[in-house]
Amino acid sequence: MSDLLSIGLSGLRSSQTSLTVTGHNITNVNTPGYSRQQSVQQSGIPQYSGAGYIGSGSQVVDVRRLASDYLFSQVRTATSQANELSAFQGQIEQLDSLLSDTTTGISPALQKFFAALQTAAANPSATEGREALLAEAQGLSKSFNTLYDQLDKQNSLINQQLGSLASQVNSLASSVASYNDAIAKAKAAGGQPNDLIDAREETIRKLSELIGVQAVPQDDSSVNLFIGTGQPLVVGTSTSALQVVPGTNDPSRYEVQLVSGSATQTITTQISGGQMGGLLAYRDTALDASYNKLGQIALTFADTVNKQLGQGLDLSGNAGSNLFGNINDPSIARLRVLAQSTNTGTVDAQLQITDTSKLGASDYRVEYDGTKFTARRLSDNEPIDVTVTSSGVPATYTLNFADKDGAKQGFTMTMNALPPAGDGFTLQPTRRGAADISTVLTKGDQLAFAGTARSESTTNNRGTGSIGQPKLVGGPSPINTGDLQNLFGANGLKLSFDATGNSLTGTLPAGATLSYVSPSTGGLTSGQTNTVRLDYTDPGSGNSYSYEFTLSGVPQAGDSFTVGMNTKGISDNSNALALSGLQSKATVGGTGSTGASYNDAYGGLVERIGTLTAQVRNNADASNTVLNQAQNNRDSLSGVNLDEEAANLIQFQQYYSASAQVIQVARSLFDTLIGAFR
Repeated sequence: MSDLLSIGLSGLRSSQTSLTVTGHNITNVNTPGYSRQQSVQQSGIPQYSGAGYIGSGSQVVDVRRLASDYLFSQVRTATSQANELSAFQGQIEQLDSLLSDTTTGISPALQKFFAALQTAAANPSATEGREALLAEAQGLSKSFNTLYDQLDKQNSLINQQLGSLASQVNSLASSVASYNDAIAKAKAAGGQPNDLIDAREETIRKLSELIGVQAVPQDDSSVNLFIGTGQPLVVGTSTSALQVVPGTNDPSRYEVQLVSGSATQTITTQISGGQMGGLLAYRDTALDASYNKLGQIALTFADTVNKQLGQGLDLSGNAGSNLFGNINDPSIARLRVLAQSTNTGTVDAQLQITDTSKLGASDYRVEYDGTKFTARRLSDNEPIDVTVTSSGVPATYTLNFADKDGAKQGFTMTMNALPPAGDGFTLQPTRRGAADISTVLTKGDQLAFAGTARSESTTNNRGTGSIGQPKLVGGPSPINTGDLQNLFGANGLKLSFDATGNSLTGTLPAGATLSYVSPSTGGLTSGQTNTVRLDYTDPGSGNSYSYEFTLSGVPQAGDSFTVGMNTKGISDNSNALALSGLQSKATVGGTGSTGASYNDAYGGLVERIGTLTAQVRNNADASNTVLNQAQNNRDSLSGVNLDEEAANLIQFQQYYSASAQVIQVARSLFDTLIGAFR
């Protein structure tokens, strides 16, 4: 009877433990990261009797945590990927809206500028059209400036977010180390701290939302965490810390460093996964490229417009003035060169744009080893050849850059001295182009709408030959009116047909030559449109000019024409038309088939960001699907099912009642036995 009582008591204890575990599962149905638990029951050690071994009841030997390390690892990986794409998507959708918006975008402002230019060119002597063009130029500059400011704000916000995320990572890493310590101690004492393990696993999952982590279980039940390409974040109870600091090469681009004891390692390029990986990937893939492409368009636009204006004459007959600010102003040129924070020298370095058509949307890295300079183009990591020349006293050093095929990069770098060995610089030719563009011309009558030369036929010509207006196809910007006066003289150049009628003759100043371009280089072809070139190099200034004009019809021998300086060009719009032609001309990133117009270049940027945005959206949706599937797989094993737990509750309740009935039977038998002796 005592054995029967013990068996009943063991059943009570086992069922009570099972009821407790079931109740614990039910109350934690909504606890994040909780894994359902299950009591493991086995029979007691049987006792030997004359009739054989008789059982001694049951006992609960373990409370098992129903979990799979593989399924939890899948959830962590899917969580990291989903959060990386979500962070990337949140940033690039803002950029896509900025670039394509009709208010903040550049395309509408460009269209307004050229529409105002066409209106002004239709009546070049009217001041109203000129003033309207100045206003649109001011608006276009502000559009570039505003868009750059928005990109810069986004970059600053990313820097702040990286700092906040690093603090959260450090806090969670410390929590994991604390859980490692508590779990190891509990395990050493012979227990299975299921709730502590769940809490640690949930902490690691939250950590994977912030940064990609690899979890490696240890023999003492602790878990080591690694980030990047194997950098240790948590090892047992020890932790490393992340810190976010201004970049060594560019202080506006913050870097992530791993601090372990006294050692500090920059791991920005190794980080992937989580929100931090998404922000860094967005910055490297989309934001930096948008900065540079937008700056490339702004620089090319300002430069080409200024150069074209410089090859015309304003209402006062003066050489054209710049509409936009000088792209090589020293204060701007210095900002394009960023000295590494570890540099020991303090050289004054500037970057001057030499040819905007050769500019690319990339930054460059230049290093000096004490003997020679080396350079890399960061967009494709391509080595760039550097040639150095020096001039003046004290010497000024000029660095020229060309790729392996000899193609120049469109800029030079000047230094007032050679830097110490080991110093390096980041070159940003186009990064600030959209920020620095500004409209500097304030008077509409200074817009150079007129061409620099004019031509006319002599009134008593006998033939039907006619001459077209000269077009300046090559020359300095701005032109030197003194050079043109030396070329044309006070009354212009008088050009006459010789007796054969197939060549022009005239008294040309020193440095001037006539040549035939088409249809024949050997002379004029009567009855067709001939293109003639007038080349001139001024002996005093050394400036070279090239004009082209047409001769058509059938001239007679002795017929003459006059080509002179355009001193009466108030109503002339030839240079304004050339300026308007820039709208469709390939000027950005090359010339001809290799380049693109302003609108096409900007449209390409908008299209690239739009395509990337669509790809990220699709990838984000797919990653969320994968995450949901991974969570469902985990929950199928570890999740609490209330229906199942309710059934278990009834089962263990009946088990408890039955065990109590066994005790009641044992008591009844005992009472009967005692009563037999009375």
